Amino acid sequence: MQTRIHEKFAGNAEVAIADAIVRSCVHCGFCNATCPTYQDLGDERDGPRGRIYLIKQFLQDGESSETARRHLDRCLTCRSCETTCPSGVDYGRLADIGRKLVEPRARRPLRERVLRWLLLNITPYPRRVAPFFAFARLCRALFPSGLRRQVPARQDVGAVPVSRHEREIILLRGCVQPAATPQTNAAAARVLDRVGVSAVEAGDCCGALSYHLADHGRARHFIRRNLDAWRSNIEHGAEAVVSMSSGCTTMLQEYGDIMRDDPDYAGLAMEVAGRARDLSEVLLDEDLSTLDIDASRRTALHCPCTLMHAIGAHESVRRVLENSGVELAATTDDHMCCGSAGTYSILQPGMSRRLLERKIAALTGANPERIVTANIGCQLHIGSRAAVPVQHWIELLDAAPGDA
Repeated sequence: MQTRIHEKFAGNAEVAIADAIVRSCVHCGFCNATCPTYQDLGDERDGPRGRIYLIKQFLQDGESSETARRHLDRCLTCRSCETTCPSGVDYGRLADIGRKLVEPRARRPLRERVLRWLLLNITPYPRRVAPFFAFARLCRALFPSGLRRQVPARQDVGAVPVSRHEREIILLRGCVQPAATPQTNAAAARVLDRVGVSAVEAGDCCGALSYHLADHGRARHFIRRNLDAWRSNIEHGAEAVVSMSSGCTTMLQEYGDIMRDDPDYAGLAMEVAGRARDLSEVLLDEDLSTLDIDASRRTALHCPCTLMHAIGAHESVRRVLENSGVELAATTDDHMCCGSAGTYSILQPGMSRRLLERKIAALTGANPERIVTANIGCQLHIGSRAAVPVQHWIELLDAAPGDA
């Protein structure tokens, strides 16, 4: 694509990046074949190629509209299009920049502004989101059946091992996960302990929620806090920085790019990005024979979009489970999004619900007894409608809580 950037954007570094990404697109349309929203709506503007055109038009005219923003809002940022694209277009990066630039140029309706404010000011803060889940569990019986299933039950975390090994990784604490599914990090710590690696839990929100909702300043604030919390461990040789949510791991791997212009944090951010890995990649080379594996039930593996299209670790999760003796049921359309996509299920409930119904059908065709995934949002989203239990895959490699 050829572009002529509007003069008002002269000297804007992010616009320059967006311009380069737009120019790399050859508008072949292969991306639309794997775009969930295009497949559902059939509107060119709701596919990656159309959204690239919308951003291109904005960069050239300097003006945007509520219609253009609506089509950008509908994007899941699942990045399936990146896997399909023969030209290597960095669409996810372009979408984030485009949303940030367009956001202040068309005022949202009051309901949208309030909802986004609540998401930005509650969800990323563990001390704010924990009371929300506690209250929801308390009132769970009063909720309609559909809403009741979206409230995760309280989990028994069990014993968490103390740091005792020479080998060490940093385990992101996160924001929603400690309140919703605290068993996940505890299980990861026990599994790592059994293979001779200590997990040091530190850091809160990775910044992804704010970044994808166009509040890049708030996202950088969270990134700096995490980098400060991890600095000493990185300097003392922590092997990896791991999150049990693939969406957060994707964000960690982008720290270097996001903080590249920050003189105080750019170097450390790049170091963290280089060490950010999915836990399956860490465990793939470890001896798992000492683990108490739960391989008793037929299991469907759900691959979150971030695990498949951004991190590229979906095969390592599959290999770890299969090597551990877990029987994996056949699934279809693994590349298609479940509709969770961070805050998407809240902001775009209709589309999200349709995608969820298709994903559950794709996961349960072979009648599995449970579903495992690698992302907290997907876990809660799929668990709200699935007829079988949904949990994080690491729990299958963990002994019963309290056995550590």
